Amino acid sequence: MRWAIDLTHSQITFAVKHLGISTVRGTFDAFSGTIDEQDGVVSAAEISIDVASLNTGTAQRDDHLRSADFFDVATHPTATFRLLSADRVGNALQCTGELTIRGITKPVALTGEIGGPAKDPWGNTKVSATLSTKLPRKEWGLVWNATLETGGLLVSEDVKLDIELQAAPEAVAA
Repeated sequence: MRWAIDLTHSQITFAVKHLGISTVRGTFDAFSGTIDEQDGVVSAAEISIDVASLNTGTAQRDDHLRSADFFDVATHPTATFRLLSADRVGNALQCTGELTIRGITKPVALTGEIGGPAKDPWGNTKVSATLSTKLPRKEWGLVWNATLETGGLLVSEDVKLDIELQAAPEAVAA
């Protein structure tokens, strides 16, 4: 069965340390994707992210993240994830896939859990997945940074990525 991501009940977020002392969080507000599953076994999944939709709550920072210093959305407006494997034990999920950012494709591993299928109060069947990983941003060409007086970095080298997905059968979700 093919499932389509329900954007109303899904979220892709990121978090990165700033000055080594606080965490800046953001979301990608526009994305789409599908999951192929049969009898609880996930065989394929693809997610496409509109990188320009990133939102940290600060317009100046968001503009800088969209610039060539970071995501370069003028040249690379879309990031993608393609599932290569999914191993499920109970509700626990281990996934590997290919993540493409700035035209650079690298392998990633995500861990989390899967939920459902379940019926909502209106009789619609839903499934869900919660996945997380830590990304070394330089591997995708996100290299801009500044060294602080104390020797630390303005922006951490690692970015935490969290994906919360709810999906419905593709014909229903469209």
